[in-house]
Amino acid sequence: MDDTSTATATTLRVPGAELHHEVRGSGPLVLLVGAPMDARSFEPLADLLAVDHTVLTTDPRGINRSPVDDPDQDSTPEMRADDLARLLTHLDAGPAVALGSSGGAVSVLALAEARPDLVHTVIAHEPPLLELLEDRDELRAGTEDIIATHLSGDRVGAMRKFLAQANIAMPEEVFQMVFAGERSAQDIADADYQNAHMMRPTIAWRPDLDLLRSGGTRVLVGIGEESAGQICDRTSRALCALLGVEPTMFPGDHIGFAGDPAAFETRLRAVLKEA
Repeated sequence: MDDTSTATATTLRVPGAELHHEVRGSGPLVLLVGAPMDARSFEPLADLLAVDHTVLTTDPRGINRSPVDDPDQDSTPEMRADDLARLLTHLDAGPAVALGSSGGAVSVLALAEARPDLVHTVIAHEPPLLELLEDRDELRAGTEDIIATHLSGDRVGAMRKFLAQANIAMPEEVFQMVFAGERSAQDIADADYQNAHMMRPTIAWRPDLDLLRSGGTRVLVGIGEESAGQICDRTSRALCALLGVEPTMFPGDHIGFAGDPAAFETRLRAVLKEA
């Protein structure tokens, strides 16, 4: 399939924002969503799935091509879930499978709580639900330090602190290449928005376990096979324990869908075939 040329990109007006979204393929509906990651990170996986699925991707409000009316307003999981519900209703091709990664995993959990009629299966891949952990007070303080460091202008220092708290090891040369080089004005603006208005409400969100169990949506918690010991491995396993489910393992790490989309697609198709 020919990359993003197969995608139809449009915008949808929602309360307080304009949502950039892309639709590929035809068939059963799959929603792929991140936060703060935008639609670009899901393009390879979306292209693979679009062979026999309708695939919806989007930039979350405040990120890249989805501008907000009030840049000082926080982006909460409930708001992002409402955005997704409006996109799914607008597309009118569901109910959908919703795969959310990181902050997007929190978004799709909130969607399953609010609108279970729109999603028959939710896969929350490594949601950063820090409030589920016993050391949440320490992690809250660490998050505030990360945010303050970033907003002071030390974006590289903030990323070092972020990776340390997440227990993600990275060779220095890779870190320098990915985070210490030249960045576009849009990438800087997105990182600023994430730190100022998205990170706090995302990690502070607490799932309503009764709603997730009784809403009729099949809720799976995904974990990357290479994420052992990382903070989102811990939060994901904590959520599994509370829901009484086993983790659903996927190849790769926290962003395995981007690192090896073909392997991730194979596993995702197998998961969707399971009863």
